[in-house]
Amino acid sequence: MSTTSPAQTTRLLPRAAPADAGISAAGIGDFLDAVEDRGIELHSLMVVHGGAVAAEGWWAPYAPERPHLLYSLSKSFTSTAAGFAIAEGLFSLDDRVVDLLPAHVPDDVDPAVASLTVHHVLSMSTGHTADTLGTAYDLEPGDLVRGFLRQPPQDQVGSRHVYNNSCTYVVATLVQELGGTHLTDYLRPRLFEPLGITPGHWDDDGHGRAIGFSGLHLTTEAIAAFGQLLLADGRWNGEQVLPEGWVARATRSHVRTDSDPATNVDWAQGYGYQFWMGRHGFRGDGAYGQFCVVVPESDLVLATTSVTDDMQGILDAAWDHLLPAVGTADADPAAGDRLAERLASLALPVVGADPGAAPTAPMGPVSPVTFVVPDGEGPGPLPAGTRVQVAPADDGWQASFTFDGGTVRIDGAPSVWVETEVTAAVGHDRNPTRGRSREATTVLARGGWRADGTFEADVLLAEMPHRFRLRGAGGVATAAWNAVPLAGERFEAHLP
Repeated sequence: MSTTSPAQTTRLLPRAAPADAGISAAGIGDFLDAVEDRGIELHSLMVVHGGAVAAEGWWAPYAPERPHLLYSLSKSFTSTAAGFAIAEGLFSLDDRVVDLLPAHVPDDVDPAVASLTVHHVLSMSTGHTADTLGTAYDLEPGDLVRGFLRQPPQDQVGSRHVYNNSCTYVVATLVQELGGTHLTDYLRPRLFEPLGITPGHWDDDGHGRAIGFSGLHLTTEAIAAFGQLLLADGRWNGEQVLPEGWVARATRSHVRTDSDPATNVDWAQGYGYQFWMGRHGFRGDGAYGQFCVVVPESDLVLATTSVTDDMQGILDAAWDHLLPAVGTADADPAAGDRLAERLASLALPVVGADPGAAPTAPMGPVSPVTFVVPDGEGPGPLPAGTRVQVAPADDGWQASFTFDGGTVRIDGAPSVWVETEVTAAVGHDRNPTRGRSREATTVLARGGWRADGTFEADVLLAEMPHRFRLRGAGGVATAAWNAVPLAGERFEAHLP
């Protein structure tokens, strides 16, 4: 059993106190208040002004050195790879997809599909009226590009924007097939190494290719550094890293998005090349609040990871509080110290013993206790029939999850998050799930026995926004996600 102990991560950006960076500490605190008041759960935050990090924080057990799933913020990195590929002459914006990827083209390709260019897939202006990814999987599970090219658009090509994950997959495939390497390896010498970023895992399609539209794992500082690079028009430490002119081309509106719901006003400002335009600046964003927000006119970058359905709430709080904080001096000289103390003490809410009640025993029962997920249990992390055995172990407990003939064991404790690296489900030979392929998954767990004899713990996927609360009582186990992972609701779907 090993508890988490975050180490100092490599710093990619300089640090400055808010006052020295030219931004109000109180304003940053007001941003945090506004997010909290809306019930938004942040996992990390970086505020960069004038090229320096003025505020940073992680809600434990999330930590500076640990990569976090970006979801669709990954798209902006795929776009950047396309920018390099275009500059290097691998393809152009006006090239037709069918000409660049002939091996994927169906014999009876529709003329409208045949007219699609790199510009159309980068801007998601293919004329389709809905995301085509699910249908592409159904039509051609082994060739998603071909599955996409089998779907004629309902409207005129270039006439409308619809958020379409297949488009990004096509862009990723273009770079990987014409560039001759995995997307991560293509970006490594061009983007990641110049910025000092060590990239994490990028989920693949089961055939060794990064999916492009999601799946990239990066640290919060890597997100912030990417934002600062975009803010500086692709320059880093005096060197032109991104192709000259690419930032301006990728981060301007190429297609209207004002048909989106009015309540999501920042999604109605237009779409670039895998970047969203906003009321202020532009951004890459991913499901549940993975943000890289760039506001050039305010010299501001905001990087967040989180789990929330209220993504607009994060942006509203930024516009209401961070923008007015730029260039504003704090009247109270202690504001900076208060903000620093607050950022240093951030933590997720966790389960615990009944207030004021003594536990039945310091570590719970001295013998293993088994719970079973009952038949009829609805969708969730654990399918019906899953056996969960909780046994005392050292300073905490070990939970064994048995499903489909395989067993996964994780460690936990009542007062600290405990880390387990799961490398395989014992006795269970599973193929990788769709869109995932990795050697290990890190799981964090915290919780324990309550005074009434109930076992209750949070189980967190360390590089994702997601955790589920496990409860065992009367021989029955139940579990529920804080937010359902997009790659699958079953816990075992996220294990190697």
